[in-house]
Amino acid sequence: MELSVERILSKIQDAIQLYYQLIFLVGASGTGKTQVLRAIHERTGAPIINVSLELSKAMLELNQRQRMLQLPKLLSGLLGQSNANIILLDNIEILFAASMKQDPLRLLQGLSRNKTIVASCSGMIEGDYLVYAEPDHPEYKRYPTRDLLIECTIAH
Repeated sequence: MELSVERILSKIQDAIQLYYQLIFLVGASGTGKTQVLRAIHERTGAPIINVSLELSKAMLELNQRQRMLQLPKLLSGLLGQSNANIILLDNIEILFAASMKQDPLRLLQGLSRNKTIVASCSGMIEGDYLVYAEPDHPEYKRYPTRDLLIECTIAH
């Protein structure tokens, strides 16, 4: 885990120079992504946001159409609550929900223009692509890695 923490801290420094200050921490469930985020929090003081939990609470009173339309604004508001330059996002699965009709990468890239975002993602790297879910799954997404900063976790 310490190696991943050091590598992400290094990538945070690299991200400051980029147009999109977005880093993905990628790995299957149970590979220590949350532990890595907590260690980064301890080292930097950067807040950790449990995205699925916080957005779910914020959208309780909304119907499905309102949820879909309000999600970007609600997420932006969550990030805007902190003056920190680095934000750690955990449990971002809700952004991939087919019912939300969002492009998680584009959404996170837009938010990473003014703050460095480290987002944990339950996915995998296949060749030159970041893949979320299986190809026949409704939440399936596939993004080229060429323009992304990615750190992978490996189960212990």
